[in-house]
Amino acid sequence: MTRQTWIALVIIVILAVLTGIGIYVLARPLLQAPASSVAIAPARPFDGSRAYQDVLAQCDIGPRHAGSEGNARCAAYIMDQLKAAGWTVETQEFVYQGMSCRNIIGKAGQGGRLLLLGAHFDTRLYADHDPDPTNRQQPVPGANDGASGVAVLLELARTLGPPPREIWLAFFDAEDNGQINGWPFCVGSAYMAGHLPARPEAVIIVDMIGDADQQLYYETSSNQQLNGVLWDVAARLGYSQWFIPQPRHHLWDDHTAFLRKGIVAVDIIDFDYPYWHTVQDTPDKVSPASLERVGRVLQAYILGAVPEESRDSQ
Repeated sequence: MTRQTWIALVIIVILAVLTGIGIYVLARPLLQAPASSVAIAPARPFDGSRAYQDVLAQCDIGPRHAGSEGNARCAAYIMDQLKAAGWTVETQEFVYQGMSCRNIIGKAGQGGRLLLLGAHFDTRLYADHDPDPTNRQQPVPGANDGASGVAVLLELARTLGPPPREIWLAFFDAEDNGQINGWPFCVGSAYMAGHLPARPEAVIIVDMIGDADQQLYYETSSNQQLNGVLWDVAARLGYSQWFIPQPRHHLWDDHTAFLRKGIVAVDIIDFDYPYWHTVQDTPDKVSPASLERVGRVLQAYILGAVPEESRDSQ
């Protein structure tokens, strides 16, 4: 073998090693659970009781389906809370079937890779899954299906402090009237995925996570590597009873449009909620402890560590 051939082989090997290291470094923040030795303290621990007050505030508004007065009032509440927590607030205005709709984005942090966390704030117009047929033309209160995810994101806004990376908190409109009067599911998240001003590294959706009988399994269309990271954080916080690392449901939800764009996305959801799309989806079915578990998992993941004071708490 000639000297030139040996030199070429050495160069190829070196380039291959450097490429491998680069891929590992880029993937490591996303695909590994955070190490407790590099903890970044939050502004304060996530408070499930405070988040529960956000559930109550939304439900006190009443029905919040797309295009309604309640929906506009809920959007104003979300924006007020984000601004009070020091986040920059933007909206995406769009029209669907003649109704004015809006997505809301709270932004904080800078540099590094962008992480988007999302929840829908609208509620379902008709309780079409209610066991009592006389209730099926009534609006759904949306305590868990809508308000719980919003509450977790709002409390994160208050408790993260200056985040170590760029974070967007996205609140989607027009999600929950699928298969009613020709509406598709998840209109707001599909609009956002199609009009992203920047491409997130990952998207984490929280939907129906406040059930007092919380059971959070892997949603099977989600990115399973990121699922594993989040559920590992939950286990290290002592939440294995509620974050169960087994596949359960395959769902079309607010993560779907992002997956279709090739973006890593997961859906944290308790789809075994018995009051889904019924008039019984009321605040008494939501637990502050359930909100707190999800919030602390996300807080620990974002900050890159499992806080010692939260370890093994329930």
